[in-house]
Amino acid sequence: MEMSSHRYCVIMCGGIGSRFWPYSREARPKQFIDFLGTGRTLLQMSYDRVRTMLPAENVIIVTNSRYRDLVKEQLPELHDDQILCEPARRNTAPCIAWAAWHIAARDPEASMIVASSDHVITREAEFERAIRAGFDFVETRDALLTLGIEPTRPETGYGYIQVGEHVEGEISRVKTFTEKPDLELAKVFLSTGEFFWNSGIFLWSAASIRKALRDMAPDIAATFDSADASVYLDAAREREFIASVFPGCLSISIDFAVMEKAPNVYVETVHFGWSDLGTWSALYDMSPKNADANVTQNCRVLAYNSRGNVFAVRGEKLIVVDGLEDYIVADADDVLLICPKSREQKIKQMVNDAKVKFGDKFL
Repeated sequence: MEMSSHRYCVIMCGGIGSRFWPYSREARPKQFIDFLGTGRTLLQMSYDRVRTMLPAENVIIVTNSRYRDLVKEQLPELHDDQILCEPARRNTAPCIAWAAWHIAARDPEASMIVASSDHVITREAEFERAIRAGFDFVETRDALLTLGIEPTRPETGYGYIQVGEHVEGEISRVKTFTEKPDLELAKVFLSTGEFFWNSGIFLWSAASIRKALRDMAPDIAATFDSADASVYLDAAREREFIASVFPGCLSISIDFAVMEKAPNVYVETVHFGWSDLGTWSALYDMSPKNADANVTQNCRVLAYNSRGNVFAVRGEKLIVVDGLEDYIVADADDVLLICPKSREQKIKQMVNDAKVKFGDKFL
């Protein structure tokens, strides 16, 4: 299939993945780790996935400035001006805005897919088909398109999209967005067939997202409009400009800033086997299990009378357990975590507690 030179991909790669502590650390977050044992990290897999659809020079990585060298090490084919380094963490709206202004300065006709670097997608041919259909849709109208994943369980960790009026193919208008529901509401959503998981994968033209930001988030748009287009074409001037304005941006997600308010939001319902690899339980669900339903991440385990566990241990250490059920056992460098899977939402708090008690030593 031919590649369109006006199609771009923005991979958001700045998170610290604290819910995967201690495997994911501030110095090397989860997107830079080969979590699935494939020989490619999550970031590299995200890059590989879009390379069949667009040229290498049309891939833009937005990351935190401290991860610039990691990105270059893992994707050596990228030029410096394809790696946008945020001087501060400001959530997804300022990140996407910068990428949109950067791309539009190079190519006013650009369309773009925006994705996170930590998604796992199992049916790649189906992914490519869905993305090509999405590009075709947003390139012919002023539309903001998000991908909705058919839910397989009443998940409380994802946002949901309610599908409205059908437009064409697998694309409909969005009726409502709902943040992470409680279990009872998630069960209701599942039973109606109208609700899909919000994947956080978006498609739009550069012109449409800039217009939407100007309409819905004028403060953010004004920040990036304050520089002449020529600034975005000169790496040194762009860095200097971003260093001066980016830390002052409101920290807000693209969902809150734009998607939940804009009138021209659509959803494409897709079926390509998706996980936002956000938690140990998500990793457990995605991974092959042995006869006792245990998952071992590239490590040696002797497990007796033990079921439903995930073991992730770096190095040559042998793990021996007896009578353990539905636990996370994660050992990385100088931290060992042992925690019931049902209480993994406390891991973020554990990271905060470790910071309070020991400073940055174990982050």
